[in-house]
Amino acid sequence: MATMLKREGFLKLTGALGAGLTLGFTLDRKAEAAAPAAVFVPNAYLRIAPENTVTIFCSKSEMGQGIAMGLSTVIAEELDYPVERARIEFAVAAPEYVDPVNHTQGTGGSYSTDHLFDYLRKLGATARAMLVAAAAEKWGVAPSSIVTKGDGFVYHPPSGRSASYGEIALLAAAQPVPERVTLKSPDRFTQIGKRLARYDIPAKVDGRAVYGMDVRLPGMLYASVQRPPVFGGRVVRYDAGKTLSVKGVKRVVAISSGVAVLADNSWSAAQGRYALAVTYDDGPLAQLSSKEIYAQAEALLKKPGIPARNEGNIEAALAGGRTYEAVYRGPYLAHAAMEPMNATAWIHDGICEVWAPTQGQTAALKVAASVTGLPESRIKVYTTFLGGGFGRKSEPDAVREAVEIAKATGLPVKVVWTREDDIQHDFYRSTSTNAISAALDSSGKIVGLKHRVVSASIFRRLGRLPADGLDNGSVNGAANVFYDIPNIFVDFVDHEPGIPVGFLRAPGANWNTFVTESFIDELAHAAARDPYLFRRAHLQKQPRALAVLDAAAHKAGWDRPLPTGIHRGIAMCVWDGSFCAIVAEIAVNGKMPDVRRLVIASDTGLVVNPDTVEAQLQSAAIYGLTAALRGKITIERGRVTQNNFYDYAMVRHNEAPKIETVLIASRERPTGVGELATPPVAPAVANAWFAATGKRLRSLPFSDAALT
Repeated sequence: MATMLKREGFLKLTGALGAGLTLGFTLDRKAEAAAPAAVFVPNAYLRIAPENTVTIFCSKSEMGQGIAMGLSTVIAEELDYPVERARIEFAVAAPEYVDPVNHTQGTGGSYSTDHLFDYLRKLGATARAMLVAAAAEKWGVAPSSIVTKGDGFVYHPPSGRSASYGEIALLAAAQPVPERVTLKSPDRFTQIGKRLARYDIPAKVDGRAVYGMDVRLPGMLYASVQRPPVFGGRVVRYDAGKTLSVKGVKRVVAISSGVAVLADNSWSAAQGRYALAVTYDDGPLAQLSSKEIYAQAEALLKKPGIPARNEGNIEAALAGGRTYEAVYRGPYLAHAAMEPMNATAWIHDGICEVWAPTQGQTAALKVAASVTGLPESRIKVYTTFLGGGFGRKSEPDAVREAVEIAKATGLPVKVVWTREDDIQHDFYRSTSTNAISAALDSSGKIVGLKHRVVSASIFRRLGRLPADGLDNGSVNGAANVFYDIPNIFVDFVDHEPGIPVGFLRAPGANWNTFVTESFIDELAHAAARDPYLFRRAHLQKQPRALAVLDAAAHKAGWDRPLPTGIHRGIAMCVWDGSFCAIVAEIAVNGKMPDVRRLVIASDTGLVVNPDTVEAQLQSAAIYGLTAALRGKITIERGRVTQNNFYDYAMVRHNEAPKIETVLIASRERPTGVGELATPPVAPAVANAWFAATGKRLRSLPFSDAALT
């Protein structure tokens, strides 16, 4: 397969490009200078040194999803080099690492492999072509007579000569960059599609992996920030007298988000902060409550919104069939990543250096530049491992705090959030109130579906709404319903009560899919049809969706009787072009479901590493199950009432169900997986709950619904 590659996409350099953060991690800022004096760097993602070391740079954030290994495998496949022998480093924030599709350096939306797959293949193939050209020149033979065998060597079979990539690296650097390269056909892949061991697991087990919380700098102080408890509030004044008497506390500094207490360890910083006497202006949200927010949403349900999808004649369809309707209500959710927000910053010698477990390198770089007034070329953002992200760490607020404090003190500073900070000062999954209605014809087919979504807009806060005001993220899981329905109308009503909202794993879809798939189940029972067969009848024009539905049902044994006391439900979703179906098996435990088994089938296109895909499906399902069973952020007097894991509880090991996965073989290009299994878990469990009890849930979490 031949492909064109723009010459501007490559750099022929004789020096290292950006040291980044290595697996072993060093704080020696001269690491770049210590790199080999002459290496082959055909592009920003690859470095081959004469001592035969191959380094692959990952521009995306590794937060447990395995993307560093996955993207490196893509490059290594076309380079014809064993990825397990490569060094994998995180790239610095730089223009060379901007995503070629969304034009920013960041990780989210399950877009990493989707956006970079073809691009990185071309980079790897181009480097290989230059190595082959170098060997041909060295031996005075035709490039067509040179072969590679996946072991990091070039071979000339007629003469029996061979050389490692390192041996010809410098000569390869002098070769012209080819305008056209040939990519492997999938049947020639030796690494893509294989169950390769993750490079990062041993380092995480033995402690070599460096997370944001692990960064240490000489003379560094730790900062804990006291923020106004009410959203939109501000600090009026503070008294640091008692704080400065706490052992270890060094300074107290006012910053844009609150008051920072600096100490020589994180414990002292937190204790000093708790001793602060602070007076606040609580602002206009001082009396806001969840009850009021839902009342606002109920009123907005009666107002027309911005159309997100309009096909056929929905009003005629509803008027001409058997009509059903329902209202669903979803709460705010916190991200609750295991590693709380943190960042380290140091401003010195005309530069600003930032170390952060960030999903948003471009955002971090721009924030640091705005705070310091330095040009972006003088900002260095180093990405560490992330102890979970889920969208939260795309926000640069911790970076802003660290840079502001570093600027005020002239010292290297690490900002560390507590678990309480993380839960009470998040950018939350928005509340959503949804009105949905549908009509069935005489044969039990859906002839019309109408869905109104009332929720806050993430993109409004970011200044990225289109001219018509439609936040496409907020209608994900509603506007992209994939069933064969001739008349569909979906609209969006922007509800902005003042609580900050952001991206949470599968934004929009993580709630709207609960609404859509629960209601589809209601319609199936109204039509007196089996929920699986009812869905199947509406997917005849969607072969990929139909295949995952069938695979999940077959694996779960849908056509076989269940043991006494066990009940099941089914649900589906689409995310970033990938399809997923989940069958949940539950028992009734008092007023709560005891989820015993989840069967997940997915079609994510061509699979780079089956182990990674299976792990992400499991992870996403557990994340969605936590939200379904107990996830809820409540607002009282303008502030969050939840505090820590005792009242914002996660699914524990002993509660985790057995999870089985089915990966549909596909030649389609890779699409996203990290968020795919989060949306359909809640409706699958809720539909099983109906099968068990005859009761429909139109709000979450289960722990609240069980009380009513």
